[in-house]
Amino acid sequence: MANSASGVAVNDECKLVFLELKARRAHRYVLFKLDDGSQQVVVDKVGPSSENYEDFTNSLPMDDCRYAVFDYDFTTDENCHKSKIFFIAWSPDTAKVRTKMLYASSKDRFKRELDGIQVELQATDPSEMSWDILKARAF
Repeated sequence: MANSASGVAVNDECKLVFLELKARRAHRYVLFKLDDGSQQVVVDKVGPSSENYEDFTNSLPMDDCRYAVFDYDFTTDENCHKSKIFFIAWSPDTAKVRTKMLYASSKDRFKRELDGIQVELQATDPSEMSWDILKARAF
């Protein structure tokens, strides 16, 4: 089903890969992009569970937008292991204006397809999604 605001649909693989991250912890992160040819959101890159946050941030393009989910594992002060799933809307200042507008108008519809998102971040530069910001938003 296409997004009424932007005309962009969501590829079924996006939901399947997200479920693998959420239910089985099979991935550390997933990057999604808007495919110009098919006018739908598709999986761009899947980061294995062995990768870390630095691997994730290094995989984001510096000149193009992406949607991303990141599985943030942490231990509370009570020594309890927890996990939060972050949705990150990556829209760097160097991306084309039309691209940024298309990602912005499709974001809410796409995010609704991913049931289980716990925290949302919007970032235009790596400092807006630093490790410290993630830690602060997880609690």
